[in-house]
Amino acid sequence: MSNSQLLISGILLLTLLAFVWGRWRYDLVAMFALMSTVVAGLVEPGEAFEGFGHPAVITVAAVLIISSALRNAGVVDEVASRISHLTETPILHIAALTAVVTVASAFMNNVGALALLLPIALSTAHERKRSPGLILMPLAFGSLLGGMMTLIGTPPNIIVASIRAQESGEPFGMFDFAPVGLPIAIIGFAFITLVGWRLIPRARLEYQDDASKLSAGVYLTEAQVPAECPLVGSSLGEIDGLDEGTVEVIGVAGKRRFARSVRANYKIAEADVLIVRANPDDLKSFLDKHGLELLSTASPTFVQPSADNEVMAEGVVRNDSPLIGRGVEFIRRQTGRTMALVGLARHGRPVTERLRQQVFRAGDVLLLHADTELVDRQFGSLGLWPLMRRAINLNRTRKIALASGIFAVAIGLGIAGVVSLPVAFVCAVGAYVFTGILSTREIYDDIDWPVIVLLAAMIPVGNALTTSGTTQLVADNLIRVTEGLSIPIIITLLLVVTMLLSDVINNAATALVMAPLGIAMANALEVSADPFLMAVAVGASCAFLTPIGHQCNTLVMGPGGYKFSDYWRMGLPLEILITAVSVPTILWMWPLNG
Repeated sequence: MSNSQLLISGILLLTLLAFVWGRWRYDLVAMFALMSTVVAGLVEPGEAFEGFGHPAVITVAAVLIISSALRNAGVVDEVASRISHLTETPILHIAALTAVVTVASAFMNNVGALALLLPIALSTAHERKRSPGLILMPLAFGSLLGGMMTLIGTPPNIIVASIRAQESGEPFGMFDFAPVGLPIAIIGFAFITLVGWRLIPRARLEYQDDASKLSAGVYLTEAQVPAECPLVGSSLGEIDGLDEGTVEVIGVAGKRRFARSVRANYKIAEADVLIVRANPDDLKSFLDKHGLELLSTASPTFVQPSADNEVMAEGVVRNDSPLIGRGVEFIRRQTGRTMALVGLARHGRPVTERLRQQVFRAGDVLLLHADTELVDRQFGSLGLWPLMRRAINLNRTRKIALASGIFAVAIGLGIAGVVSLPVAFVCAVGAYVFTGILSTREIYDDIDWPVIVLLAAMIPVGNALTTSGTTQLVADNLIRVTEGLSIPIIITLLLVVTMLLSDVINNAATALVMAPLGIAMANALEVSADPFLMAVAVGASCAFLTPIGHQCNTLVMGPGGYKFSDYWRMGLPLEILITAVSVPTILWMWPLNG
């Protein structure tokens, strides 16, 4: 190996290890990798930031904005509302919601599609007295399956298409992924709805209707005993309502820094802080009945919203949220002290420390006290996906036909070749702003900037792999190792390696690394690169084994009460099934002779 090949290999290896470790956010890791290649002379300084203008980056950003516009206009909500009656049995319930999110994910960002259906899934699960854990993992997996069907369904498809354009001069088209993605989506959907959900641990499938077990919508909160409270001097056992099981007092903090457990004969004193577990509806009734005051994490300078504008908003901490690793003081600073934490639910497990001592994790479900007019923007800045019981965007005019028409025209222009898809999508964004479906602020709020930085930084790094001859060298060695094996087996190995990589690092980064390698392997075998690129596209979208491989998996972890080890139970047989279906389908639709 030459010095340049050793350098780029070392930088890439350290980058992948940093992605897996997760100590630093992936966009920072990617930028460090880019700067390392520049310092090492592998990337020219003048070319370092060309990735920010790359068509793949522009397309991903535009798709995220379009997803927000379709959400604002109520397009997916309208479809979802029409299938609410199809939830009578567990299989129908799972099938109806998973079908909607699968189809929606083909035409909008899959994370955005899942976020739209989360409130509907939680609401219908509560109405049918079913555990959210029954619905949410199939919903997340369905969103990943749907993204495989079109160019814009998921970032890996966009990346693979752009890399093909660099290699052959022509990218994959909008529906070139459908001949492979559609059969995978159909068979994967059938597996999820008929078999897959039964593999989820039984404990996650049992409906919990009591407050003794923390689940999505049941929070740890704090209530203070004011001087005039009628409970002063009473024992915990005498509090009316606790025996009904909807509200549980699990400890008392008083002036102590940490809460302590107490018995039923504990006498309540003025200024005691009761550590309470309940859902927001039961909590409000309990506080009003006994004259207790909800204690938030607000500082003395908390800007209290007016009664007409206040709202209790629930949100899930995304895996790219700036809240991760930080406490309540960060919420105060980030929101100008206009939002306060009043409740926390974590991955289906009890929380025993005071709220002010909490350090947030991805998947935490937060209950926040905020101003209705500010909460949309604040959720965006905090990296939260909204859930149930939130008074947000309720008065926004629904423009379903207009939003759908703009999107259809953009797709049509791109497919017809009148303009490129990135240009068509940017024009669609302008149309959404002009028609009032999007505000100018929302254009920037709804872009997942860490993903954009990741893509823009890793594109020059990927190019350095190719220009240094490293991808060709690795491909030649892989061909040598697999000598004597048939090409279908080699493509299967490429697919499986890509799947495993996507389960531990960002799927876009996986596609950026594996697509050039696939092309190099095809060149070494003197066959068409298209089946290899399709294998990479499929594998990069199959992050079914862990909650960290994709944001959709992280998003449902808290509300569904899942543990890390739950995902592989349904995900592993699903990935085996996808491998068995996709390889022959790829070779049939994309022949090796081109």
